Amino acid sequence: MQSNDAPFRADHVGSLLRPPELLDARARHAAGELDAEGLRAAEDAAITDVVAAQEEVGLQSVTDGEFRRTSWHMDFIYQLGGIRKTDEQIRVKMRNAAGEGEFTSAGLAIAERVRLAEPIFADHFRFLAGKATTALPKLTIPSPSMVHYRGGTAAVDRSVYPDIEQFWSDLSAAYADQVRAMYDIGCRYLQLDDTSLAYLNDPAQRAELTAKGDDAEHQHLRYIRQINAAIADRPADMRVTTHMCRGNFRSSWAAEGGYDFVAEALFGELAVDGFFCEFDDERSGGFAPLRFVPEGKKVVLGLVTTKRGELESADALKRRIDEAARYVPLDQLCLSPQCGFSSTVDGNELTREQQFAKLRLIVEVAQDVWG
Repeated sequence: MQSNDAPFRADHVGSLLRPPELLDARARHAAGELDAEGLRAAEDAAITDVVAAQEEVGLQSVTDGEFRRTSWHMDFIYQLGGIRKTDEQIRVKMRNAAGEGEFTSAGLAIAERVRLAEPIFADHFRFLAGKATTALPKLTIPSPSMVHYRGGTAAVDRSVYPDIEQFWSDLSAAYADQVRAMYDIGCRYLQLDDTSLAYLNDPAQRAELTAKGDDAEHQHLRYIRQINAAIADRPADMRVTTHMCRGNFRSSWAAEGGYDFVAEALFGELAVDGFFCEFDDERSGGFAPLRFVPEGKKVVLGLVTTKRGELESADALKRRIDEAARYVPLDQLCLSPQCGFSSTVDGNELTREQQFAKLRLIVEVAQDVWG
């Protein structure tokens, strides 16, 4: 097993394209033609294969590709105690070069006090850890911010939480319990995925929050405090990172804009060990906000897009790494894709071969740049 110096020079966000066999098994399970045990066997086989493939390209961290999930975040959030699905639909407007679309999910309501009823994804992690041989197994979960960002304060039953501060306290405490539970079963690399901290850079997103009655101008400060409370007591040998992007669904995105609005507080105050930042095109702005990154923190530059199959130029990636190094020392930088390849079961518009060509390129460029 690799030593834990995560995030690694060549790393990746987490989700991977589901193979056709697994998609077929999910469809047959949904149709009642395959039982839960059969679906589990299909997932186990697909994860075994994809862990080996990640190690084969030279990655030092591996995930299960999020193969047991439908969605990168909602599958986790609905398992928190006190949170239930509703008939209301959450609709997120998405767009790409071809036009506009929409991501939809069942709504959520915070109807009881939030708590960790039982460790979430524990079995997922145990299976992953049992398959990793040369690389460090990484667990990806949505950050506490996403529980609030998806429903807003309006989703909180005020008869349960007449004082909203108690909701925030309970939410961070539930996450702190999750962090400890994952450590106890061997997790040493935990990633908190957080679109909200990137979305809030977009004035249009802040306007939507304001219209819902939330404090869009200061929301990121609240989220930073709650994440910090959730991870404050993590053991010293557990690395925690956060990944921030502007939406990723069928090669589409939801928000645009550089990290400027949140940068000073985000990089200066969020107590994670590394930041996975989306930088694959002009939607993400320039590298100047990285000037706020303090000594001792790593930035994983998401320069390789997961939204298109065309392979980037190694020389172009190296030039962009050099540009970023004007704002934060090269020794604090790493390289990764800009997001996952399949944040939902649907996946982005590229092939498995293109996906692994991109991961292989990241490893090769990282070896050239950092040795």
